[in-house]
Amino acid sequence: MKQIKYLEIEKILEANSLNVQSDISREEIFFNIKTISNSSNNDLTFLANQKYLNELKKTKAKACLIENKFTKFLPDQCIPIIVKDPYLAFALITNLFNDQNLISNGVISKNSYVNSKSVIEKNVQINPFSTIYENTTVSENVYIGSNSSIGPNVIIKDNVVIHDNVSITNAIIMENCLIKSGARIGGTGFGFEMKTKQKIQHSGDVIIGKNSSIGSNTTIDRAVFDSTILGEFSNIDNLVQIAHNVTIGNHAVIAAQVGIAGSTIIGNNIKIGGQAGISGHLIIGDNVSIAAKSGVTKNISDNKIVAGFPAKDINLWKKEVIRNSINK
Repeated sequence: MKQIKYLEIEKILEANSLNVQSDISREEIFFNIKTISNSSNNDLTFLANQKYLNELKKTKAKACLIENKFTKFLPDQCIPIIVKDPYLAFALITNLFNDQNLISNGVISKNSYVNSKSVIEKNVQINPFSTIYENTTVSENVYIGSNSSIGPNVIIKDNVVIHDNVSITNAIIMENCLIKSGARIGGTGFGFEMKTKQKIQHSGDVIIGKNSSIGSNTTIDRAVFDSTILGEFSNIDNLVQIAHNVTIGNHAVIAAQVGIAGSTIIGNNIKIGGQAGISGHLIIGDNVSIAAKSGVTKNISDNKIVAGFPAKDINLWKKEVIRNSINK
């Protein structure tokens, strides 16, 4: 069992510009971080939603990440760790308790294949039955799981983690990215001339910005000419389809089973709920939120929240739902 001193918790929060106040000894030890109701007297918990205030009164946790205004709800034995953003603090601290991070051991399995026209830099791990094809560069400290296919025409930057059964071609994966099992990046998109069904050949690539995560069985198609682009610090869930020529800005959050059709341009800080569908050749602005199961058929300007099909301003959609329910 991993044991973390409060000193380590304090350091990681302060390193990320989170001011923290607590009377806990820096030598105090925590065994885990858990939910309010499941914590024991050696655990750390957190309050990020007011609806759990009643549960908080009964928690058995040793300490709680919490805003100052809610400390009065803590039982006597639970010591407050006061932070402005408890959920962000929680997210950072999970890295301390996580002992399953995949870090390269620098071993290239004898049961893998590395093409002589590829470049493998220092401390790269390649697990059994993975293949590195020609014109591929794998930079330092990269981890590649089993049964993965990388290349041709791929650049993998430093500290990338690629899980098992991943396929990547015609792509640039920037630093510190995570590619989960079964992802398919850089394949040919769904493009053809409609009348004759003549296939359109793709010659572009995919660019994944640094510090981004791609979920299991997600597909991102290469562009016809230039690049399909996903920006930095983006999180893509499982089973997402991103078609050819799509451009997505930084800090995207896209939930499972979303489909984005070709040549759509999406801004920064996008949030897309599960099973939403977005038509092709649209322009969607910055800071847009798209509710789950929405169908987007028109451009969306900055700072909008939309829902429904066809997607519209969420307040209009709510009024329609209420009106329809009354009329039934």
